[in-house]
Amino acid sequence: MLERAGVSAVVIEDKCGLKKNSLLGIEVDQAQESIEAFCAKLQAGCTSRTGSGLMMIARCESLILDRGMEEAMARCLAYVDAGADGIMIHSRKQDGLEILEFARQFRLQRPRVPLICVPTSYVHLKFEVLERAGFNAVIYANHMLRSAYLAMRDTAVGILANGRTLELEPRCLGIDEILDLVPGTR
Repeated sequence: MLERAGVSAVVIEDKCGLKKNSLLGIEVDQAQESIEAFCAKLQAGCTSRTGSGLMMIARCESLILDRGMEEAMARCLAYVDAGADGIMIHSRKQDGLEILEFARQFRLQRPRVPLICVPTSYVHLKFEVLERAGFNAVIYANHMLRSAYLAMRDTAVGILANGRTLELEPRCLGIDEILDLVPGTR
C-alpha cells in the first residue's frame, strides 16, 4: 500500500508495546523487540516490496533506553544485515557526544548506509556538524509543531485581549494564501 501511494521511505521503530515518547527514556515503561524479532519484521517488509524504491529505515531506541553504545551498534548492524536500507538513531543526551560517537563507530563499519538522527535533545549541534559526523538526514521532528503552538496560543490570547482579530491580522496568513495550500478548497 505504501509503495502504491508513492511513499519513498518508511521508518520502523524497534520498540514494542504501547507507544511512549522516546524522550521520556526510562522514566516510563518502554520495551524493545528482540533483535531477532525486529529483524524478522524488517525482512518481511523488505520481501513485500515490489521494487519501486521504497526504503525501509530501522529506528533504534537503544541509546534512548540507556542500553549503551555496544547494544545500539549490534542492533543497527543486525538491522542492516536484515535488509534495512538505513538507520535512524535516537539519543536523549543533551551534549550530543553520544550521537556523534555512534556515527563515528557506525561509519567505520557501514560507510555507505544512510544514517539519520533527530536532534531534539542536542539542539546546539548544527546541521553541518551532524553532516560531517556522517549523518545523511537530520529530522527536526517537532519544532514546527512546537512553534506553531506558541503562535496559536499568542493569537488566542490576542483575540481575548482585543475582542477581535484586527490587531492579529498582520501575523496571519491571508485567506487566499491558505486556500491555495489546501487542495479542493477552491
